[in-house]
Amino acid sequence: MHGFANPARFLRIARWLTPALLVVGLAMTAATVVYGLFYAPAERLQGETVRIIFLHIPTVWLGMAGWTTIAVASFVELVWRHPLAGIAARAAAVPGAVFTALGLATGSIWGRPAWGAWWVWDGRLTSFLVLLFLYLGYIALADSVDREGGSSRIPAIFGLVGAINIPIIHFSVTWWNSLHQPPSLTTGGSAMAPAFLWGVLAGVLGFSLLFGGVVLARMRAILAGVQAEARLRRKALEG
Repeated sequence: MHGFANPARFLRIARWLTPALLVVGLAMTAATVVYGLFYAPAERLQGETVRIIFLHIPTVWLGMAGWTTIAVASFVELVWRHPLAGIAARAAAVPGAVFTALGLATGSIWGRPAWGAWWVWDGRLTSFLVLLFLYLGYIALADSVDREGGSSRIPAIFGLVGAINIPIIHFSVTWWNSLHQPPSLTTGGSAMAPAFLWGVLAGVLGFSLLFGGVVLARMRAILAGVQAEARLRRKALEG
């Protein structure tokens, strides 16, 4: 892992990997949306509204996976002082927040015909809303540290502490009496029909590749900003 700590080596790999992930991710995501809107069958009980699962499930997954990325990168930064770990955590924060917001929006749109309400203070919905606030807090904290020159350990600790919410989101539907349906995908199998299952899995993969491409692009941009700032400082000292 430390072999990728060298920014130059990382940039050489990210230069071709970023567009590859973005192109393949966009293609798979577009194919999933087209399939969900025009080709997937209506569900016996939910009718046409079930089509939103092809967006809802992948965005919820990426919202949780995004914070998991922040937590893992924060752990690596705190323990091994990996020079790119903090950059990876910061790069994952904004796309993770976007996917979390999309998960909340699509869930609300789905909940209106299913529950008769746009929002209920359900365990799953509430803990996922908390996740969005955690993202916004992390982004503000990391930006503040960058501006004021504080310790990068502060957002890293926040990233680790916030990870407590991930298992709460995952197990909320079994811990509390909830309007939200139980998980459709578990390690023990799937409750979804194949016509929905394979489309959802393709969507999860497509969105994950897209997320990876965006994170790499943001890491490259952050590194470019750091290098440009270092050059300006050197020129100022020389002048």
